[in-house]
Amino acid sequence: MTDAPSVSAFAKLDRTPMSTDTLQSDILGQIAAASSPEALEAVRVAAMGKSGSVTALLKTLGGMTPEQRSVEGPRLNGLREAVTAALAARKVELEASALNARLAAERQDITLPVAPALTGSIHPVSQVMDELAEIFADLGFAVATGPEIEDDWHNFSALNIPETHPARAMHDTFYMDQSPPGTRTLLRTHTSPVQIRTMMAQKPPIRIIAPGRVYRSDSDATHTPMFHQVEGLVIDRNVTLANLRWTLETFIKAFFEVDDVTLRFRPSYFPFTEPSVEVDVGYSSQTNKPAGAGEADKWLEVLGSGMVHPRVIAACGLDPDVYQGFAFGCGIDRLAMLKYGMNDLRPFFDADLRWLKHHGFSAFDVPTLSGGVSA
Repeated sequence: MTDAPSVSAFAKLDRTPMSTDTLQSDILGQIAAASSPEALEAVRVAAMGKSGSVTALLKTLGGMTPEQRSVEGPRLNGLREAVTAALAARKVELEASALNARLAAERQDITLPVAPALTGSIHPVSQVMDELAEIFADLGFAVATGPEIEDDWHNFSALNIPETHPARAMHDTFYMDQSPPGTRTLLRTHTSPVQIRTMMAQKPPIRIIAPGRVYRSDSDATHTPMFHQVEGLVIDRNVTLANLRWTLETFIKAFFEVDDVTLRFRPSYFPFTEPSVEVDVGYSSQTNKPAGAGEADKWLEVLGSGMVHPRVIAACGLDPDVYQGFAFGCGIDRLAMLKYGMNDLRPFFDADLRWLKHHGFSAFDVPTLSGGVSA
């Protein structure tokens, strides 16, 4: 077994303050000269790795006498801390430099005139909104809009959503820090408040769709904090669930441009409709499109719907014994994903021109039922 280094053996090593300072200066110089993350990692391994120069010095502390350790310990630890701090600082600099280089390479000069060969492109969300407006206009529906900053009553209470409903929780809804006295304002979580405002502003019969932006505190591959939704509302005398089914069948046939479609209504629960149903569309794994009963081999949920709850009708000043209606709603972004084969919501909002060029639509094509809504 080899004995620990003696005092005289240790003295033979070049451990003077000058040699430590020289080593530190040399390593810091190499760190400053590293021009890439790979070069910086090589310097780190040479200095701080298992066989690194700084590591080798630190290992000698175990063979020193207490007196030597009291002198050499602070000096070697200071060397280690200086090298570690310099490595971290240089890493930040290199990452910032790489980011700046990438931003410069991808920069778009919006002051430059558009080249004659380039034309604008319609975003898929705008395309689907135009398709929906065209389809429902043919069915006699008007397009209604409303404010995106709503009050608690229009967004929740008028829709028969109880105070204890999870949708009212802070982790699901974006509330405003400052609201008018006696009210609580928020970014609307659905376009249903547009239905409430329409029923309060005009007398039946009512046939509207309400497309627009909505906001919920959620973010992943299939959810974003801001997304787009369309809701439909019909209020009249003698409206039934059969009217809802026909409307949805007609809409889905026109939107997906198929001749036949199979729908499945599943009982569900929504505070603002009774009865409530979720709608699945029969899908063909061969064509990857909605299909009729003979071709559909799987089901895909597309929207929620139901008969408007009598309490909602009464909250808007209408007599629920006279007027009935149905409502439905679905995500516009989800409709675009289903129809055009997109599997991630986040690129919808990344402003990546390459993605838009791939999935975008010509600025000169207008959706029409005669020419095809996605033409």
